[in-house]
Amino acid sequence: MPVIFITDALIFLLVFMVIAFVFYARRHEHLRAPWHEVARRPLAMSAAIVLSVYIIFGLLDSLHFHPKLEATETSGTIYSTEISSMLDILLDDLRQNTERTYSAPLASYAFAKEMIDQPNGKQLRGYPRLKYGGAHLGNPESETVGDITKRILQGLICGLLISLLISSLIIIALGKKYQSDFRETSKKCLRNELDVSWNAILVTLSIVIVTICCLYNLSQYYHVLGTDKVGQDVLYQALKSIRTGLVIGTLTTLVMLPFAIMMGLMAGYFRGWIDDVIQYLYTTLNSIPGVLLIAASILLLQVYISNHADDFTSLEQRADLRLLFLCIILGITSWTGLCRLLRAETLKLREVDYVQAAQAFGVGNFSIMLRHLLPNVMHIVMISIVLDFSGLVLAEAVLSYINIGVDPSMNSWGNMINGARLEMAREPIVWWSLAAAFIFMFVLVLAANLFSDAVRDAFDPRLRQF
Repeated sequence: MPVIFITDALIFLLVFMVIAFVFYARRHEHLRAPWHEVARRPLAMSAAIVLSVYIIFGLLDSLHFHPKLEATETSGTIYSTEISSMLDILLDDLRQNTERTYSAPLASYAFAKEMIDQPNGKQLRGYPRLKYGGAHLGNPESETVGDITKRILQGLICGLLISLLISSLIIIALGKKYQSDFRETSKKCLRNELDVSWNAILVTLSIVIVTICCLYNLSQYYHVLGTDKVGQDVLYQALKSIRTGLVIGTLTTLVMLPFAIMMGLMAGYFRGWIDDVIQYLYTTLNSIPGVLLIAASILLLQVYISNHADDFTSLEQRADLRLLFLCIILGITSWTGLCRLLRAETLKLREVDYVQAAQAFGVGNFSIMLRHLLPNVMHIVMISIVLDFSGLVLAEAVLSYINIGVDPSMNSWGNMINGARLEMAREPIVWWSLAAAFIFMFVLVLAANLFSDAVRDAFDPRLRQF
């Protein structure tokens, strides 16, 4: 039975808006040309592939439902009270195969010594075997290295075959588009002679597929990134945290854009007392420490949830409401920068000839803002969106670290880092939770920054070369 959280609905609304913008941009040369410039950049296309993989995981984790239990003749179809997602189904082995406590990456034994019962009835203090990690090995001390190497090679071969198949299909489709044979199209891709940097796309896609195949093959027999204090797989936690990072980065933008665009255009176009009021508003908002405002808002939300506990049927709904509220607060505190940029640009654009001519012909003020001003400031909006995304992803980690971020029961990189704070004080150090959150966050933010650099250069009118 489907379950639709508020953030799920907003995520798919945002996807629909992006698709609509794509169709709109294809019919307008001033929007289509910059994206063609982005598509010709190898680094931008490599980053786009990585971002697409993250987005796919995030969308799969946004399809929630109550799992169906076994139906009986008397009671009919029964649904579980647990809420799962499509990603949970795909990662069911990682979710179910939990250990007792910590275990290192690719280990077959627990991380800490315990009292182990011997066949003769005595007890010996040592490292017990894991229940799932390396359980197929008879003698882990001598077989682990060879078995891991074999699993990696199997994943490598499988990934290369899948990559070769997908690349061949893409080249065949490109050959039909450009009316050339397979060999000639392959040469053009390798030489980067097409309109899109297909060589970077195919290479990055192959690396991603090979990596996923290797990780998948290893995860069937080992905990690739180890387990945490309660024995849950760290790789599963890191993958589940992707949705939280994407929601923070995208929904906050969705909340922020209407305020920034409307206030910026009105302040720059009308000037006078409207400009004074809007400047006073965002100046006052900027003077309030953002962390304190977020902390106060989260505390108020917690009080509301405690006083209205009957309105929430599950912990997931409470966590989702807190995530949405965090996006709203971050959006309210982050729209002022873009508003200032749009106000300054609108002050310049309102004096150009075509705006003056529209005013002389009696065109309405809001029609002028929508038809003449908004299209000419969209490059600033586009640049701000892609540049702010990585900052918002990192903001979630910082806020969760100081316990005013997402709900502790929700998987997020910030909660993983917060949990690893005490683990780093152990002897020996439990480092893999922090390392996993760092790697996944680093790859996402790096890809977003590389892609945003290309978008900035393509949409900045001063740097255009077409």
